Amino acid sequence: MEYHPDRPLVVQSDRTIFLEVDHPQYEEIRLQLVKFAELIKSPEYIHTYRLTPLSLWNAASLGYTADHVRELLTAHAKFPIASQVEQSIVEDMAKFGRFQLIQHEEAIVLLAKQKQDLLEITSYPSFSSYFMGQMLSLTVKNEMFYGIAVDPRKRGELKQQCIRLGYPIQDEAGYTEGASLSLDWAKNLPNGTEFSLREYQADAIHAFHQKGSHSGGHGVLVLPCGAGKTIIGIGSIIELQCATLILTTNTSSVKQWKKEIIEKTDLTEEMVGEYTGEKKEIKPITIATYQILTYKAAQSDEFVHLDLFSQNKWGLIIYDEVHLLPAPVFRATASIQSTRRLGLTATLVREDGKQEDVFSLVGPKRYEVSWKQLETEGYIAKAICTEVRVAFDSFLKQQYYITSPRQQTRIAQENPNKIPVVQELLKKHKGYPILIIGQYVDQLEQIGVLLQIPVITGKMKQEEREILYDRFRKGEIDVLGVSKVANFAIDLPDATVAIQISGTYGSRQEEAQRLGRILRPKKEYNVAHFYHIVTKDSKDQEYALKRQLFLVEQGYRYELMEVKEGS
Repeated sequence: MEYHPDRPLVVQSDRTIFLEVDHPQYEEIRLQLVKFAELIKSPEYIHTYRLTPLSLWNAASLGYTADHVRELLTAHAKFPIASQVEQSIVEDMAKFGRFQLIQHEEAIVLLAKQKQDLLEITSYPSFSSYFMGQMLSLTVKNEMFYGIAVDPRKRGELKQQCIRLGYPIQDEAGYTEGASLSLDWAKNLPNGTEFSLREYQADAIHAFHQKGSHSGGHGVLVLPCGAGKTIIGIGSIIELQCATLILTTNTSSVKQWKKEIIEKTDLTEEMVGEYTGEKKEIKPITIATYQILTYKAAQSDEFVHLDLFSQNKWGLIIYDEVHLLPAPVFRATASIQSTRRLGLTATLVREDGKQEDVFSLVGPKRYEVSWKQLETEGYIAKAICTEVRVAFDSFLKQQYYITSPRQQTRIAQENPNKIPVVQELLKKHKGYPILIIGQYVDQLEQIGVLLQIPVITGKMKQEEREILYDRFRKGEIDVLGVSKVANFAIDLPDATVAIQISGTYGSRQEEAQRLGRILRPKKEYNVAHFYHIVTKDSKDQEYALKRQLFLVEQGYRYELMEVKEGS
């Protein structure tokens, strides 16, 4: 067996890949590896990745081939790649595009090159309601296919079920155009400066639109927090010139989208509507929250506002923070596959494991730019990530070990020994805009009283939150405590330091979003500091490792700082 000790990869027969962190080519190879493999864990010296069907299908949607994947692995592996691994890569990537949906003679048709493939899909009794008529042989673009008509109302459900069988459908069946809307970029911003797209923003818009072809018009764009995903969404509306429904995470985000649209386009305020708990406006561009769409008065009731999807002739639906789509919105999305769909996110990680539903119902990954690339180019701040480990005092340690696992997590996350660390970090970064971020309202409120800082939680009215956000942006407040209500889509561009005192178990996407709060480029010293304070030798430390996985995949490393007892 040929052995290359100087290479950094070990590829195992179960499709697990080990990458040496200290290897000189680590960063170069990592950037390639994350395009087709999923990061599983990231201890200090060896990172573990895995080739999954979904990671390979997303790579295929971006234009990568099995040869690309095999060549990269072969060139950097210490040992020869097992033949069954190579074959499985070929088989998985070949599944993307094996089935296609097209428009043919006013019908939506499911196509396959091989008759047996189509026979297999149509043989499932539970799929019978998806199809109409008999299987036919068809000539499409001078090639012979087998096809069967699909009930247009079941287009999304068919895609969703097929991907669960391991067959992602390539959807090129086209779209209804929706109501037209004439808009363009504003010539100047409110401050008088000229506005222009960054190169990667234009590339992302083009990757989604694909010159108006049926291959484009649905999919997900993955860009770091602070990269201007809102601008990319607006650019997509301008490209399509159509009525648009934008779904986002909270009322603050609704207002932020509206502000950006009015500032950066020639639309007036009357053309942009808010659909939230406060207002119910239907305008050519309407911005709604996921919360209002999933509202129902009682558990047994219907969703009151889910018909918003059909209340206008939308030509485009934008899913902001698409990785957070709630299940009822997934179901609604399955029924509107003839409408163009754009997902925006900093991470495709879903804690519920439903990445396949995003792929099949919103679309595959169309474009991705790495966090480190934008950091190098100065578009986002350089981030220094530090995990600060503190100990229990003796009494709390005893209490920790005699309680339930769930209660152990809370005890560790609310460890009072974290508060002196917060105080020291506030001294160290005095004068800079600082966010103290936590999961538990009691813990945040205690710190707020002790340190005499304002704290925003879900209990606070939206109007009061906006006042505090605005004061923080203006520099009237240097330090602001925020609960998970500020995890998503809150624009605090000057925040320079984030101190995380507690979080949602092992939530990788939450870690990414919280770091994202401080990545907006800074006017002078373009560096941000992200601190995660954890209780050592506890479930808090275990979950911290899981939370950090996504950011490690993006090229960030956590420096370790340990606070000794009594210091």
